[in-house]
Amino acid sequence: MLRKNLIAAAALVAVTYLTPAAAQIFDLSQYPNLKGQWRVVGGPMRFDTNKPWGAGQQAPLIPKYQAIFEANVTDQLAGGQGTTPTFTCISPGMPRVTNSYGQVEIVVTPDTTHILVQHIHDNRRIFTDGRDWPAETEPTLLGYSIGKWIDTDGDGRYDVLEVETRGMKGPRAFDSSGIPLADDNQTVVKERYYLDKGDSNVLHNEVTVIDHALTRPWTVVKSLRREPSSRPYWREVNCNENNYHVMIGKDAYMLSAEGFLMPTKKDQAPPDLRYFK
Repeated sequence: MLRKNLIAAAALVAVTYLTPAAAQIFDLSQYPNLKGQWRVVGGPMRFDTNKPWGAGQQAPLIPKYQAIFEANVTDQLAGGQGTTPTFTCISPGMPRVTNSYGQVEIVVTPDTTHILVQHIHDNRRIFTDGRDWPAETEPTLLGYSIGKWIDTDGDGRYDVLEVETRGMKGPRAFDSSGIPLADDNQTVVKERYYLDKGDSNVLHNEVTVIDHALTRPWTVVKSLRREPSSRPYWREVNCNENNYHVMIGKDAYMLSAEGFLMPTKKDQAPPDLRYFK
């Protein structure tokens, strides 16, 4: 009897401490079924997963950033890293994180939708509590995301999540080919998440990037497929483990199998050794 009373008391406390909005409106059945593990369809190392890597992306870059991109490709072909910074294990940032190159899980709560990516530091927090943009935010690689669930067909259930992300910092690139973003970090990313009308195991994300490196907003549609297993395998990813890249100053080097510093490009100069005799 005592145990039943304790359970009832705990339930009462839980209901009491729910916010009024959460207690009144949060009904998971009103949201699309996003449970499970999602994997990107197409090439996760490309911003437009439906087009070839590199120049095949046909990024609408202004001349200044087209020249930066071409120099980056030349550097990568020579063994360098170009303009893509993730070899140091920092987050790819926005909008590159929308490439979803790890297993993805989406968790819907009353005030926040979480997009968890099994990769470096890519977990996103999208506020859906009706807040406005704060007067000031600390810039981050992933930025600050505000979303809104909407019912587009009027059936009383949400079917689209619209998201806008601002407040990003660099270094960032669109994908592993090093397509650059403007160095002023004024990027705005807009997204629309929705399940495929004909296949509820396919999730689409329409991504539009507005950036001063581009001649126009760049819109691509990425798709993810739900893993059929009800208990999928979640792979642990630790970027620092077995990462042999070393950044010294502005130059990238590598560690050999024996643990010695080695160049990544032909005729690369050694690092500055002024503090070593």
